[in-house]
Amino acid sequence: MWLKPEEVLLKNALKLWVTERSNDYFVLQRRRGYGEGSSALTGLLVGTLDTVLDSTAKVAPYRILHQTPDSQVYWTVACGASLEEISQHWDWLQINIMRTLSVFDSGDDITSFVQGKIRGLIAEEGKGAPDTQEQERFREAVLRFEHLFGLPRQEKLVTYYSCSYWRGRVPNQGWMYLSTHFLCFYSYLLGNEVKLALPWDEVSRLERASSVLLTESIRVCVRGEEHYFSMLLHLQQTYLLMQQLAAYAVTRLFDKETFDADHPLSDPPRITQRALEVHARNQAFRAFFRLPCEENLCEVYESFLWLPFSHHNTLGKICVSERYLCFASQDGSQCHLILPLREVVAVELVDPGSRALSVSVRGKRGFRFSEVRDFERLAATIRRKCLPLCDDEEEMMVGQKKAVSTEALMNVFHPHDTENLDPKMLKERMKEQLWQIHFAEYGRGSGMFCTKKTRDLVVRGIPETLRGELWMLFSGAVNDMAVHPGYYTSLLEECMGSSSLACDEIERDLHRSLPEHPAFQTDTGISALRRVLTAYAYRNPKIGYCQAMNILTSVLLLYAKEEEAFWLLVAVCERMLPDYFNRRIIGALVDQAVFEELIRDHLTQLTDHMSDLSFFSSVSLSWFLTLFISVLPIESAVNVVDCFFYDGIRAVLQLALAVLHHNVDSLLCCSDDAEAVTILNRFFDSVTNKDSPLPATVQQATGDRSAQPTVDITDLIREAYENFGNIQWEEVESMRKRNKLYVVQTLEETTKQNVLRVIAQDVKFSATQLEELYCSTLLNHDPSLPYLDQYQLGHGQFCSLFSLLLPWGNSPPSNTHTCVHSHSHTHSHLHSLARSAFCLADQNEDGLINFREFICALDVLYNGSFTEKLKFLFKLHLQPDCGGDGVIRKSPERGRGKFDLQEYLKQWQDELQKKDDNIKHLPRINQTQFICLSKTLYSVFHGDEEEEHLYCAVARVTSLLLRMEEVGRKLQENSPTKTPPTTTQSLEQSPAPTSHTPETCTPTESEGTTKTPDSPPGCAGISPVHPDTSPSDTNPTSTTSTATSSPTGTHSSTLDTPSDTPGDPPSPAAGGDWSFSFEQILASLLNEPTVVRFFEQTVDADTLIEYARSAQLRDARTHVK
Repeated sequence: MWLKPEEVLLKNALKLWVTERSNDYFVLQRRRGYGEGSSALTGLLVGTLDTVLDSTAKVAPYRILHQTPDSQVYWTVACGASLEEISQHWDWLQINIMRTLSVFDSGDDITSFVQGKIRGLIAEEGKGAPDTQEQERFREAVLRFEHLFGLPRQEKLVTYYSCSYWRGRVPNQGWMYLSTHFLCFYSYLLGNEVKLALPWDEVSRLERASSVLLTESIRVCVRGEEHYFSMLLHLQQTYLLMQQLAAYAVTRLFDKETFDADHPLSDPPRITQRALEVHARNQAFRAFFRLPCEENLCEVYESFLWLPFSHHNTLGKICVSERYLCFASQDGSQCHLILPLREVVAVELVDPGSRALSVSVRGKRGFRFSEVRDFERLAATIRRKCLPLCDDEEEMMVGQKKAVSTEALMNVFHPHDTENLDPKMLKERMKEQLWQIHFAEYGRGSGMFCTKKTRDLVVRGIPETLRGELWMLFSGAVNDMAVHPGYYTSLLEECMGSSSLACDEIERDLHRSLPEHPAFQTDTGISALRRVLTAYAYRNPKIGYCQAMNILTSVLLLYAKEEEAFWLLVAVCERMLPDYFNRRIIGALVDQAVFEELIRDHLTQLTDHMSDLSFFSSVSLSWFLTLFISVLPIESAVNVVDCFFYDGIRAVLQLALAVLHHNVDSLLCCSDDAEAVTILNRFFDSVTNKDSPLPATVQQATGDRSAQPTVDITDLIREAYENFGNIQWEEVESMRKRNKLYVVQTLEETTKQNVLRVIAQDVKFSATQLEELYCSTLLNHDPSLPYLDQYQLGHGQFCSLFSLLLPWGNSPPSNTHTCVHSHSHTHSHLHSLARSAFCLADQNEDGLINFREFICALDVLYNGSFTEKLKFLFKLHLQPDCGGDGVIRKSPERGRGKFDLQEYLKQWQDELQKKDDNIKHLPRINQTQFICLSKTLYSVFHGDEEEEHLYCAVARVTSLLLRMEEVGRKLQENSPTKTPPTTTQSLEQSPAPTSHTPETCTPTESEGTTKTPDSPPGCAGISPVHPDTSPSDTNPTSTTSTATSSPTGTHSSTLDTPSDTPGDPPSPAAGGDWSFSFEQILASLLNEPTVVRFFEQTVDADTLIEYARSAQLRDARTHVK
């Protein structure tokens, strides 16, 4: 292809290139190491240089250079992958360029003409497709990625970068490939190949690092091993993209159901670098402005916003979404503004010269934006988005249901007394007046300017009468409630009267929520709390109800109306504290890790004194879960909640650091953790709110404070902002993302170790084997269940794994062709057997088998005794025919973050009792089931060295059992009392079976024996139940006895005569059908040493597990979702 002319120096390049053709103005060269006559060493050296230095990891082997006779400078004009391709370019130059060049007198003119002509050719080729070259490079990278790593076909490459991978102190220059599920790297240096494929869902640490040797690098920790990547051109961009892919992989694996249903990138083909960047931008936009989750950033404009309170313009960015126009300053004024488009009434272009427009909202307020580069487009966008919102609002007003009209509980139980001249009430009125002044200058409600002054007022404490209103505004809950009118009332109508596990837990905790407060000592407060918690559990069954939600909701109800409290709870649980309120409290643990990191950065004296900071994480967990409500008096805790709704989790982190900073001297003198806890508890008891207007009956008593100095909550919060106010929101979010991987992987590792430790006590698999099998069951994961049930297998995955791991008829021999033939020969029956095993293990019929049940079944087949293995096969054939549709039928309570502990313990007790089941409790096996059992025995013997002897043994056992059944029938017919004897009684009356060996099963044993067509060699005269024999062909009641049907010469029912009703097997309950007990089958098979030896032989579990993993990977590569 033609290349943009670039200057090259041939002094050293001649060693790497060989000239094939030349003339006065052009040279065609071939790369050393390519083509005929190339030595292996030359190819090795050149290949290494191509991988390290070239931008495409593959230098084209042919190129054309332009030169002039009076110059030593050469210019690249074309390259090709083959001699045919480069020859076409050479011929075109010869025909179209060479004659023209002869008219020029100057070499510079010749060079200028050639360069212009080549650039024209490139522009002509790229006309209408400006990204064609980049797309072609990406397609080449995809092909290399697929060829190098051999991953499943559905694995999608997102992007790739040139970088160095450090192995010890030696860098390996190569290429990093980022795909949807893997971080891959490839390098080839002097014959040394480095190839990595690290799964994203196993990454526990991903962070930027620097050292003396590595100035800037990305550190990736996988399974305890650290990998360093450096020399990236755009390191920060690469790091953020890697962080996103790792986070999505973890979410996809451990929250698969929600991810597949809601996540915008749940479809792998949609995961591109651009899609990831857009999704990250939308997340940051929603988090910063506290907007609903359905909002996406549509347009961004740089502009100035006129601030009427300070009479100057502030520089910032306008961000427009579907329903909101937002502004955030960038000049340090910390001013931000949120304008719901539903409030906009007019948009005007006021000054085209300064590119200014004015946005008017309800309440006769206007906002002036200037120096907007495309202000006309912005105005048109706002007008276009406002029209449908106005129509929607009219429809919502028409169909709106009556809202729940309840007052804030504080107004009911502690009404505001305007005539009270108490000093505390006077201070409260001063606060109110300050806020009224603020509203007059900065606006009130939606469209209020939020600045440093706003934060200063929040730090002082929001007045009691304004707390609910400002909580709604700062949290963004006011927008949720505005766009969902009547939603809460509808939710109450749907959920009230329903019964669930969440409702039971809510009822248990209702009277534990602020029991000292009068509002929750009456039915008014308790009923409101019940309604809000029940409605939210119904709205979000994934969370349902968790402890600590009742405490938080109680405080919300004190200062907000019932419907407002509901939307505040939605904002806290789903936006401000994500993943906090579930069984594993991942969000809280992530913030604990962030807290530890901040302690190391800001409280170095504690870090030097204590090597392990996990103590502070454990003791501060309740601080974060309840926003300090559980450790501070209510009159002080509400000030913390004020700051939380304005600044988010950053305010809680700052206050936690201030608490430790205030007690640092005492903590340094502690000898153990208990003493440190006592110091912190004593400190919280000393925290007061001297300006609180609440009466003594409402304030919480915290003991005798006269013996210790008190700390005012306002001073403590102000100290937190002064000492730790430099912690930025972006920094906290970055630390959250960085630590979430570590927290999730730690939890999963703990869960795995707990599961393996419990299961290892009941099975004989080694720890390594259990871990390998555990990694194969990660498809269905439900962290809300007990840890033994978190990892489960669906019908399809169970059948696939069970068939691969079955130790008989499927063992991977050394010959691959034999293995494939054996697997194909028994595939159909193995699948039927796996389906029966799934039905046997799926006791609750929910379509899932937990890891413990799967391992216990395998343990019987691998390590059980002969009796245990036979009992397992016997029970498999007692199972009714199950459809195996693969549908997961979860109960309504699953996935809500809670489980019934009593029910779980009862289930565990029942499982323990099952271990003591006696074989006498097993039901009898009927005719159809016995024939299926015989088929199974024949299939598991297939491919064994003693296959023929095993067939003979089963044939003898079958004949013996049928003769015993016939004897029992004759005894029944001859019995004078006509009492039907059991087959067990017949067995006791019949002679004891004689042990036979395969060698005695020959035609010479009976003169009248004949070799049946279905009998294996050496088993003439025996009439086994052949695998191909249908149940309708084996009814002994419709056959005649012959002397040649038994090796002993006695009469026995043959199985060769068809029944009277073929195709319709007789019912087991019919009078003429036969059946056997497990004791009969066991006793008969114990007399066959070949069968006993076959089932008691040692199983090579390691080989089978490795074979199953290879087969799974092979299937994944050939299967496309």
